[in-house]
Amino acid sequence: MANELPPLEAEIRRMISIAGPMPIAQYMAACLSHPNHGYYMTRDPLGAAGDFVTAPEISQMFGELIGLWAAAVWRQMGSPESIRLIELGPGRGTMMADTLRAATVVPGFRSAIAVHLVEVSPALQALQQQTLEPFGVSALWHEGLEEVPLGPAIILANEFFDALPVHQAIKEEDGWHERVVMLDGDGNIVLGALLSPLPHLDKLLPQRVREAPPGSIFEWRTDSLALEIGRRVARHGGAALVIDYGHIESEVGDTLQAVGEHAYANPLATPGQFDITAHVDFQSIAQAAESIGARVHGPLPQGDFLRRLGIETRAATLKAKAPPAKVSDIDSQIERLTGTGARRMGTLFKVLGLADPKLGVLPGFEP
Repeated sequence: MANELPPLEAEIRRMISIAGPMPIAQYMAACLSHPNHGYYMTRDPLGAAGDFVTAPEISQMFGELIGLWAAAVWRQMGSPESIRLIELGPGRGTMMADTLRAATVVPGFRSAIAVHLVEVSPALQALQQQTLEPFGVSALWHEGLEEVPLGPAIILANEFFDALPVHQAIKEEDGWHERVVMLDGDGNIVLGALLSPLPHLDKLLPQRVREAPPGSIFEWRTDSLALEIGRRVARHGGAALVIDYGHIESEVGDTLQAVGEHAYANPLATPGQFDITAHVDFQSIAQAAESIGARVHGPLPQGDFLRRLGIETRAATLKAKAPPAKVSDIDSQIERLTGTGARRMGTLFKVLGLADPKLGVLPGFEP
């Protein structure tokens, strides 16, 4: 039938018609992770042929520097004989591959690594297996961090938190009301707000958010993952690196967005066909991890962090070995990863370190 709805859109409309308005977090989770029709479950979204490009896909330098960072942290930990190297949302496995290649320059680190990948997408897991096969590592896949065995660990999360479901609330004269996905009179999916306010929310917000004017929108995610990361590094030893786009302090603003074919799209249109994300609240992650004993480092702008790790020196080495036609490509990659302005990641993206307090200052976060 010409007017037949896509399966996921039909299911979401049916759920709303039966159960009522759906919190944005529930809608986002369905769009991204529905077992049969979710965006990440059915495709490879990365690269020029996909919908977006992440830092590891832009340049090998990114993953190599993260690998050297991980090796330096391992040494800070006293070079344990066994260390879990965990990546959350590994994409195609590109960053892990570059990390493992760089790890070979640090004696003992490569042999100490046990690779654990947290991935819910069967399509991406298959790509990760192909990417890592040449490295001869024993990798294990998990649907959640809580499934990874406890023990000393280095945890990497690049562009992972932004895809976690986000709640939204809008401030009215009588308080904060949760924003929801609902159906209008014609049965179309639209945004609305619950009539009853959220009386508990205002007590939990930073003062600058509580004082926001009516009409302001506040976004939040549950703290469960940040707490789990903090618990692991603080009580079992190790460190974590969270790299994503977002704001250093909790603030108001509507950052929910959809991307398809490298262009912005309507998050409510064709559920499951676009990537849906929202900016990361680094203050919230840091406070949750710190509350359970982790030491917080940063966050720093990604450009500053990569320069501290030596990206310019690494670029010079690559350019010295590259054919003349490739030198400008390396310069473009550096600008994309560390520069400011449109389509550049240097200041929009932040880097947060979480660690066992006994480790001291993590590499790249020195004053």
